[in-house]
Amino acid sequence: MADSQDRFTAASVCIVGGGPAGLMAAQVLAQAGHKVQVFDAMPSLGRKFLLAGIGGLNITHSEEAASFIQRYSAPTDWVSDWLAQFSAQSVRDWVHSLGVETFVGSSGRVFPKEMKAAPLLRAWLQYLRGMGVKIHTRSRWLGWDATGALRIATEDGERAVPARALLLALGGASWPRLGSDAAWVALLQEQGVAVATLEASNCGFEVAQWSAVFAEKYIGAPVKNTALSVAGQAFRQGEWVVTRHGIEGSLVYALSAAIRRELAEQGSCTVYLDCLPHKTLAQVQAALTQPRAKKTLKKYLQARLGLEGVKAALVREFAPDDSFADLQQLAHYIKALPIELVRARPLAEAISSAGGVCASMFDEGLMLKSKPGVFCAGEMLDWDAPTGGYLLTACLASGFIAGQGMLRWLSAETVA
Repeated sequence: MADSQDRFTAASVCIVGGGPAGLMAAQVLAQAGHKVQVFDAMPSLGRKFLLAGIGGLNITHSEEAASFIQRYSAPTDWVSDWLAQFSAQSVRDWVHSLGVETFVGSSGRVFPKEMKAAPLLRAWLQYLRGMGVKIHTRSRWLGWDATGALRIATEDGERAVPARALLLALGGASWPRLGSDAAWVALLQEQGVAVATLEASNCGFEVAQWSAVFAEKYIGAPVKNTALSVAGQAFRQGEWVVTRHGIEGSLVYALSAAIRRELAEQGSCTVYLDCLPHKTLAQVQAALTQPRAKKTLKKYLQARLGLEGVKAALVREFAPDDSFADLQQLAHYIKALPIELVRARPLAEAISSAGGVCASMFDEGLMLKSKPGVFCAGEMLDWDAPTGGYLLTACLASGFIAGQGMLRWLSAETVA
């Protein structure tokens, strides 16, 4: 996987971080004829990329551009500038250029035909090596020395590496065991670079406590065909999972930014669960006007509404006791069941992180205004998105933008 035996090339273009953003910038630069070196602290590249693809690598989404950009949290105008130059279709075109076919799933998500990340990563690294890109693993960036050269810690000791231009694509702070340990934050802050606090995004959230009866039977249970709402937003349908601590899953991730804001402002956050999104409140109430006869409430709700299993248990867990004596009142809770969340799960468990280097620190090519020739890309920048292909698309797009910015910088440097 690595070219660590190759000697470091002096005064080349250097990229620190071998994830999607860094490798995309490497491709842009190599295609323009530049000598590129990629440094990564891990034993192999793309570890988070590979883990994200275990259940099927969701590379992007097929929805219209106007809807696509709305998935991103502020500053959306920043991300929209990237996507105007490297769009969801650009992602698919890039994958196809590596000989990997894609398809659109029923949810609109786009996947490689084989579903896996490994074949795509192998093809990409083979292409980059063929373009002359040198890859150095087990090589950790420690900052700059007194001459401005990069300090790179290797298995053979520390090396000083001069760079004509530098891209930092070091990730955020989620899944640190895969390389995104946020060690770069202090190094950049020492240089006067403003960094918004990194926090968990696309993460699970905790409830105060599950009852023993509920926990014994339903921890790990998937919750399908429901909808969630938070902070007065419209209900959004999807799937999620009951965890030992609370709730997690793709539907929860889609609302994570709003949940985090509510937690920060109020100290807790109430999300509302629609257990039967395919029925209106009036339909639920009408179904519950029929006599129960000798049926238990559990069997009655199952017979009249199809409410059973984990969804019925959630209603029992969170609806007020007196609502079970008034079925018309219970109907309201079936359609909008309040679930109080008390905190996010730890950052190390999150799929991604929010926060990062502030947009005001950069020019339009993602070069740090305070450090000419130094660029940043990927999840270490201050933007946020849910899962569903949006994270990977913006990482690739930011790498493309940074690569283009580096080309302009190198061209201007040569002329000067």
